[in-house]
Amino acid sequence: MHPLLRAAADRRLGVFTAIDARRAGYDHAEIRRLCTSGRWTRLRRGIYIAADDLARAADPAARHRLECLAVLLHLGRPRAALSHGTAARIRDIPVPRALGPTIRLTDPDRWRRGDDFLMSRAPLRPGEVVTRGPLRLTSVARTLVDCAREWPLEDAVIAMDAALLGELVSVEELVQAAEAATTWPGARSAARAVALADGRAESVLETRGRLRILGAGLPAPQLQVEIWADGRMVAVVDAWFEDSAVAVEFDGRIKNTDPWRGRTPERVLWEEKRREDALRALDVRVVRVADDDLGSRCAAVEQRLGQLVTSPGPATRRFTTRPRVRGVRRSG
Repeated sequence: MHPLLRAAADRRLGVFTAIDARRAGYDHAEIRRLCTSGRWTRLRRGIYIAADDLARAADPAARHRLECLAVLLHLGRPRAALSHGTAARIRDIPVPRALGPTIRLTDPDRWRRGDDFLMSRAPLRPGEVVTRGPLRLTSVARTLVDCAREWPLEDAVIAMDAALLGELVSVEELVQAAEAATTWPGARSAARAVALADGRAESVLETRGRLRILGAGLPAPQLQVEIWADGRMVAVVDAWFEDSAVAVEFDGRIKNTDPWRGRTPERVLWEEKRREDALRALDVRVVRVADDDLGSRCAAVEQRLGQLVTSPGPATRRFTTRPRVRGVRRSG
């Protein structure tokens, strides 16, 4: 590859345009031969990548970024930005399983639908567009609010919780973004999601469980609360009802199948049992909620939790509580 073309490709994840190729001396016939031979791959009309560069983008996330960049270059809209679920995916923010592959963009001047992309027309205010390498995309707050205007409430809150936990956005930024969209379709849905978001939720299950608790008419629990006794921290519980001294622990499958900090699944189970035994010895009532409990068994779990929450806790407490300000992002 000519150095001029190599330099253009390196600036864009390996992607280059027909214009870039012609500037480097490649004519139409040579471009066609290179594509026919497999040395170059045509991503979209007038947008190409060398076979070696394409092979290096083998994982789905890298391939998605290539496809997004190809759409941006194909459209040639310098003010357009990747947005909605597409911008969320690029940032590794959870998206609904049912979200399709359509690449979403926002442009302040034009609406357009094409092959595997949808470009909405909407204002892009100062600070609402950022660059990530060669990609232009909406800010985290704007992305989440745009998603919440269209997604089911639970999916929107899951995404916001994850972004808050990862410190990608602040509550204040979400509130401001929601207020800026008050006249847009779905604005009330976005405002509801922002009001429910809480960055102390450390997993999708914790977010879903919290929303089910609220949906059952129970009081909002405190999240990530430390239980202390005899000068030591006994446990950090996922959700806590102070008046009734009830702890809720959310047990996702990943906790046991892919534990963090190098622990084995057996070690996780043992530590969980010891911790729960210590809590019960302090007269703390513990309710464990797994993924399946939020399905067909949800009514029974809600009834049990409701009975415990509405009954008084121990008359004398041998423990103290300390709510954490933020959750811990689990990795490794």
